[in-house]
Amino acid sequence: MSNEIEIGRGKRGRRAYTFDDIAVVPSRRTRTPSDVSVSWQIDAYQVDLPVVAAPMDSVMSPSTAIELGRLGGIGVLDLEGLWTRYEDPEPLLEEIATIPAGDATRRMQELYSSPIVPELVTERIREIRAAGVTVAGALSPQRTQEHWRAVVGAGVDLFVIRGTTVSAEHVSTSAEPLNLKRFIYELDVPVIVGGASTYTAALHLMRTGAAGVLVGFGGGAAMTTRLSLGIHAPMATAVADVAAARRDYLDESGGRYVHVIADGSVGRSGDLVKAIACGADAVMLGAALARSTEAPGRGWHWGSEAHHPDLPRGERVRVGTVGTMEEILHGPGGRADGTLNLIGALRKAMATTGFSDVKEFQRVEVVVSPYSPR
Repeated sequence: MSNEIEIGRGKRGRRAYTFDDIAVVPSRRTRTPSDVSVSWQIDAYQVDLPVVAAPMDSVMSPSTAIELGRLGGIGVLDLEGLWTRYEDPEPLLEEIATIPAGDATRRMQELYSSPIVPELVTERIREIRAAGVTVAGALSPQRTQEHWRAVVGAGVDLFVIRGTTVSAEHVSTSAEPLNLKRFIYELDVPVIVGGASTYTAALHLMRTGAAGVLVGFGGGAAMTTRLSLGIHAPMATAVADVAAARRDYLDESGGRYVHVIADGSVGRSGDLVKAIACGADAVMLGAALARSTEAPGRGWHWGSEAHHPDLPRGERVRVGTVGTMEEILHGPGGRADGTLNLIGALRKAMATTGFSDVKEFQRVEVVVSPYSPR
């Protein structure tokens, strides 16, 4: 049965679903939440929680990356952010939190125009490594060739190449594009790459040798990509499509498993549950962690799209503060809006539907059930 809809006589479109459009269905079996495992493994790294922090200055500093590692997740530092451009970015983060709304984009463009300092890249990575947690850092595809040696030399465990969209077949007449397949093959550390939002794009990224693929395009709380470019990928459909690519690539490659990480529109615990139900192995959290008391954004949230020098496709948004990072992940929860105790909610959902681990839970039944928040 086709799910294509006729938009007009000359155009048809496939119906796609957001996390708000679907719901998880209980089965005949239930479990005790404490018996449920939410751990996963990527390459040689065993991770207690299916949580990776988004490389955004409002979310991750060296200290919050260390704290997330202590709590069982993986913090990813933006190696093109303020922490690698300034020796002490704290006064600038304070300034960003107090800029009048109409001036925020232009002032951030000015702050982020300072050059990246390779020595600071090394210093930040070594600071996180000294704490004994998994070290992950992110560069955009445009900056990877320039800075990857400093990143790998400093001892990063996981290398993240993250852009609004990343393809294995970038074509350019003005510059030599990053050859992902050659780059990943020659690198000694596992690479997570994305975003991708379709079966075909994800399959091509998997064929480059990536250890993980980020799924998402323009769906984050601080992004305006749909408004500015007219491009958007509803996340439930995107994750399910990329999970299908993972399944087919597993057969094609003779057993090589590539992890799928939902990156975008995972703002609350129910979104996390549904991302894994659609096939994700883990989620990349931005706004959810920007709400912590430790977050560098001080209750504000923004990504690299918000200060693009030519075409901003994001903005600084107020997300507020709801609790510590530990309370956001592990509780206890003092609110009923899905912003606290995300992992407790995941355990409860898995137990309620009778599944014992993340991979099993990817097989849970879902229904299309559009939801209108109160």
